[in-house]
Amino acid sequence: IVMMSPSVGMRLPEVFTNPDAFDPDRYGPGREEHKSSPYAYLGFGGGMHSCMGQNFAYLQVKTILSVLFREYEIEVVPEKMPEIDYEAMVVGPKGDCRIRYKRRKGASSSE
Repeated sequence: IVMMSPSVGMRLPEVFTNPDAFDPDRYGPGREEHKSSPYAYLGFGGGMHSCMGQNFAYLQVKTILSVLFREYEIEVVPEKMPEIDYEAMVVGPKGDCRIRYKRRKGASSSE
C-alpha cells in the first residue's frame, strides 16, 4: 500500500520555497511552484481517482468569494495568522480566525 499525506506533501521544502509560510503567490504566474513536481498540489487528488466534483467546487468557491468581496470590505483582525492544525480531518486554523467586515457603500442588497 502506498499512501500520500497532502499535509506533508504540500510542505516539502524540495518543492515549495519556505513551505510553512502562508504565501498564496507561490501558485501564481511566474512562480507556479506547484507545477515543479507531479501531484505536488493535491487539493482534489490526482490521476485516475481525482475528485469528480473538482470543477464544480472551484466554481462555487469563486462565486461565493466574488460576491463577498464585491459586497463587503474584509480585513483580518489579528496581526498574525493563526497556527495551522495539520492533525484535523480537514486542515484549518487552530482556534479562531477572525475577520472584520463592513458592507460596501452602494453594494446591492437582496432585501
